[in-house]
Amino acid sequence: MWIVKGILSSVVLKGHYSLFSRPPPSSLPDYALRFLHFTCCRSSKIMFSEFDSSNASISPELRQENAKALDSCYTEEQRAVILQRLNTATESELEQVKLLRGRKSVNIVKYRTRHGPFSSLESVINVPLLKYKSAIMVFDSILNPDNKRKRNKGKVHLAKFIKPDVNRAHLEDASSIISIVCGTNKIAWAHMDRARTVLDWQQAECQSFMKGTYLASDYLEDISSVISSFPAADFFLVEKPSISPQNTSLFPVMVHLRTVEAMLFALLSQAREPGSPPKVLNMMRISVGRHFDLMVGDCRTSGAETLRKMMTDSVMKRDPRVLFPHDLVLKHRNSFQMSSRNKGEEMCDALLQAVAFFELLQE
Repeated sequence: MWIVKGILSSVVLKGHYSLFSRPPPSSLPDYALRFLHFTCCRSSKIMFSEFDSSNASISPELRQENAKALDSCYTEEQRAVILQRLNTATESELEQVKLLRGRKSVNIVKYRTRHGPFSSLESVINVPLLKYKSAIMVFDSILNPDNKRKRNKGKVHLAKFIKPDVNRAHLEDASSIISIVCGTNKIAWAHMDRARTVLDWQQAECQSFMKGTYLASDYLEDISSVISSFPAADFFLVEKPSISPQNTSLFPVMVHLRTVEAMLFALLSQAREPGSPPKVLNMMRISVGRHFDLMVGDCRTSGAETLRKMMTDSVMKRDPRVLFPHDLVLKHRNSFQMSSRNKGEEMCDALLQAVAFFELLQE
């Protein structure tokens, strides 16, 4: 059944009268015929009684109006600034623009290489993952790079990615953090500084996890052993899992993760003076997934491919997104292949969480 937008002013008769045929004057009043607009097949070519919907007089007008929509939102000078940035910036420079981190910056560079420089703002939405609304935000960010930072100075909104609430200035002053991710049988952590240089990166097996009756003393012994190797850092960032309590099949896993999370907070938190920020923070797992475009619906996919690219860029590029020491690249270069996914998934997530923390603070 066709979904018809608008009202057909003519009367459709059964028999030999077609949809666009005028009935005899004696039978019905003289109504003006109007074109049908089909919302589900606007770009397709459909014929009705010698009427070509793809070449109708209204379609080119609509296409022309849409083609001018983005470009007409900006002055000639603003369009020149935006196109200059998009046509000349490197991948790492594009990642500094809001919404262009990860795959979007890669797609822009690939599109330029294949099709040449962008000739109009409208052509930008041909890039995969960039649609009308996101393109507007990208353009505004290029024209006003400091606006958002000035507006959001103060506290980071709880709903975004950090809990508990912390003054943004304290987070921005952090010289290094330790990102911690817990799995069903191991704990992984990454030590990273403000320049996104990986200082250390490890994981440890925990023999008591998900065993028997979840004996608290065994959990405490394993977790204490892991954190005893942590270096000094300004903040400890613990991943907040996104398992729903309604998913009863994963209830044992959720209890395990919450138990480890509570012990990490207790063991890593120190007595602090009134007004000083907490040192142990939660970071939403979903926020990290959205930052790296790893979400499929409500589920987060593996970030192994993203991490492998970061490690490669650290060796090949002069200004990489993340700087890995040479010994860590050699040590972990084969840890994130498909055949060893379960071996290094927690390490992968810990590293990505640290990168997302510093990059989100720059927005």
